[in-house]
Amino acid sequence: MCGCPRVPPVRFRLQALGKQGLRSPRKRYILTTQFSQFSLSAALTSRLNANKFQIPTPVQAAAIPPALEGRDVLATAQTGTGKTLSFLIPIMEMLQKTQGRGAHALILLPTRELAMQVEAAFRALRSSNGPTAAVVVGGLSEHAQLDAIRRGARVIVATPGRLEDFLKRKLVRLDQVKILVLDEVDRMLDMGFRPAIARIAGTLPQARQTLCYSATLEGAVMDTARNYLQNPVRIEIGSVLKPTENVELRTFEVDHDKKQELLEHLLDAEQGSFLVFVRTKHGADRVARRLSRSGWSATQIHGDRSQAQRSQALKSFSEGRHRVLVATDVAARGIDVANVAHVINFDMPKQAEDFVHRVGRTGRASARGVASTFAIPAERGDLRKIERTLSISMKRFRVRAAEFRAA
Repeated sequence: MCGCPRVPPVRFRLQALGKQGLRSPRKRYILTTQFSQFSLSAALTSRLNANKFQIPTPVQAAAIPPALEGRDVLATAQTGTGKTLSFLIPIMEMLQKTQGRGAHALILLPTRELAMQVEAAFRALRSSNGPTAAVVVGGLSEHAQLDAIRRGARVIVATPGRLEDFLKRKLVRLDQVKILVLDEVDRMLDMGFRPAIARIAGTLPQARQTLCYSATLEGAVMDTARNYLQNPVRIEIGSVLKPTENVELRTFEVDHDKKQELLEHLLDAEQGSFLVFVRTKHGADRVARRLSRSGWSATQIHGDRSQAQRSQALKSFSEGRHRVLVATDVAARGIDVANVAHVINFDMPKQAEDFVHRVGRTGRASARGVASTFAIPAERGDLRKIERTLSISMKRFRVRAAEFRAA
């Protein structure tokens, strides 16, 4: 027995999707408190132990058992809750029981960064002679992606745009797929991928298992769930429209021309890494350059940077060679950097959901974090709207010259 703390069993209810939404509960599951309690193969159990996975997160404990049974799953949970492992484990178990060289699992995600991270997590769990995965995304070598598919990749991890292009050109076949994963489906719909998802799903076998993950379950997301899932297990972990309680929320009312000075003051006053969100690509470059000129180790990530530049920026930030990463909202989802101490909303997010996803980059895996929002006086109403929508209250500070005092 390991020295893992014992966690009381948690119950959740299996619910079915009807035409009007969720119907009455039908079944109860008791959630396992250790990965060793799952009915997993010895090979996968060994890889989980090697990667020091012992206690499942709530979403893993809830989603893995029904997924192993072959049930469809519809899960909503905050970022940083371990969703990736909750679908990779059922996929790897399925692959051990399935023969053939073609793709038997398809994972669709909104961004190439997220796709690359999921493929890296898959590699960490596979044995040396185990099945391989192919990443199919824009911004990377098409030749390398096609070569991985032709060499018999059993899993395809893809963004909808590039995968649809391969399908149109008859460069990939998906007629053997047994598990479809739609991860961050709300974000994919926001990015306009709904038609591409529909066309891709139309090429898959109807007799398949579908696992769907979303931060919200509203409007188009519910429609998508009805279209692609059959009697799914409905899992909701905590409030998905609210920042985690592990994050201390602050807001600073500051004039626009004092934002950079305030940022540098916080960098000087506090420890740890800073993830700074700005509204535009030019803004990201400008803030990072000013920080570098002032002696701070800063880098940036946004849509105009090449994939190599973006990957290098993320790597240097995650390894601590750069203390500050300045990013547009392309980084708000799909980028998993451990131990971010402080998130800064240098520019006010456009909507409450963006606020949640930005703030979700800190305070992950039960760690503590801080999130600070810079608001110019004219944005007081926008700030109050975010607070009302999320039912939160942020600690307020006003900036007067170099003095910071509580409001």
